[in-house]
Amino acid sequence: MSVTFSALGVPEYLAKVLADSGIESAFPIQEATLPSTLAGGDVLGRGQTGSGKTLAFSLPLVARLADRPQRRKARFPRALIMAPTRELATQIAKTVEPLAKAAGLRTTVIYGGVAQSRQEKAMNEGVDIVIACPGRLDDLIKQKIVDLSQLEISVLDEADHMADMGFLPVVRRIMDRMPTGIQHMLFSATLDNGVDKVVKRYLSHPTIHSVDAPEAAVNTMEHHVFVIGNDDKKDLIRVLAQGTARRIMFMRTKHHAKKMALTLSKAGIPAVDLHGNLSQNARDRNLAAFASGEAKVLVATDVAARGVHVDGVELVVHIDPPAEHKAYTHRSGRTARAGSDGTVVTICTPDQQGDVASLLKQAGLKVPFEKVSLDSPVVAKVVGEVAEHVPYVAPAQQKRNPAKKKPAGESSNARGGRGGGRNARGGKPAGEAQGRGGDRRRSDRSGASNQSERPARESRGANAERPSRGAYTERPSRGARGANADRPTNSSRSARSGGRNAAGAAGGRSRGPRRASSPATGGR
Repeated sequence: MSVTFSALGVPEYLAKVLADSGIESAFPIQEATLPSTLAGGDVLGRGQTGSGKTLAFSLPLVARLADRPQRRKARFPRALIMAPTRELATQIAKTVEPLAKAAGLRTTVIYGGVAQSRQEKAMNEGVDIVIACPGRLDDLIKQKIVDLSQLEISVLDEADHMADMGFLPVVRRIMDRMPTGIQHMLFSATLDNGVDKVVKRYLSHPTIHSVDAPEAAVNTMEHHVFVIGNDDKKDLIRVLAQGTARRIMFMRTKHHAKKMALTLSKAGIPAVDLHGNLSQNARDRNLAAFASGEAKVLVATDVAARGVHVDGVELVVHIDPPAEHKAYTHRSGRTARAGSDGTVVTICTPDQQGDVASLLKQAGLKVPFEKVSLDSPVVAKVVGEVAEHVPYVAPAQQKRNPAKKKPAGESSNARGGRGGGRNARGGKPAGEAQGRGGDRRRSDRSGASNQSERPARESRGANAERPSRGAYTERPSRGARGANADRPTNSSRSARSGGRNAAGAAGGRSRGPRRASSPATGGR
């Protein structure tokens, strides 16, 4: 029999927020932990991915802060939730924000990869609840933008993943700045890799709630291992991707994830990628397209194995089998969430069978290996209804900014080369532009001109960053850079000789590259 949130002690106004979003009864981990957390006790919660841990700590956190209203202070949050990834932090924020709004509390999210100015502004205006990744949070604490000395509640989510990513030293440094005696809630699937030390150091007589064994998550899904030759693997991926419902496909490298998403899109299957090379805006845009159904397939690296929760993911495909069983568990946990059904497929080539068998054994699974072809009945069953193909539309080419076009006088073959471009910007007529080895060198030596005081970056003219078009592409040594150092090797002979002759007129020795090094001259 299901238990309501009100029966567990959750305030009515928060229970109403949940009811308005379609959540009427508590999940097992919420039912097990809420009586303890609402009373202010420390809690160690162990539960499978997708088991409802976010609400298990969000509800008591908001309820306890609302029970003791205080004037909001700049830089001093009252509650902190730490998560290992940007995606998970954003997902937690989406759960916490409507609850906090109903209680009159203000939240903000802090993570790296974006400018900190907006985060700094939010802290200066005052927030009650901070949801943060430890790296950026540690930076802001060092800059005195965030101060944890008045913290009342601390939550550490996915602590085992923090350990896997090497964040625990930073987490301990942050937690050392918190007041003693505050409420700590820690949630983790396992207690290895130093998580147990965090529990012993910071939690005071915690109530331990373990909901399901760690391997129970993968046991609630339908698992398949499809064995297929390397030549047919790409075609099998395309077939598995063409269902009507959402599916996530995992690959090991960022490059291959991006390439696979493009390949599927060109095949008429709208797909987006998610990996560490994307900017935060690109991540948000791709996740929004996947969540809305605009893209049916998300091709991701392990960055999406934690914290990305999108309803209705019916299939997870391990295109590249993960390196260890924990990754298999968390990748697979993107489906069959919150009690729904889900299917997991591992694509295995003949040479990978031994590694995959060992992986599944460590995960506590017994899955038969099935040799399949593209038209095997089991493949068709996993795919289900095939979606209509969508014509691929290439992203719009970025238009060049006309304002950035170079004037005709700054072309690579213009007399004077780099010096001409610089002097043109300085306001001299084009006819007065001099090569770097000409009058400018003479004036530099006499001290009559202050041009030499300009930074090196400002002296770069039209050809400064243009690559060489000739066969010789090695950059000249620092001491050999002269009038022609950065000039393309296919520049006119007169441009080079002009620079050398000008240098000779000044009574100086040319510092340009050796003539023999340029294929255009053919040596002496």
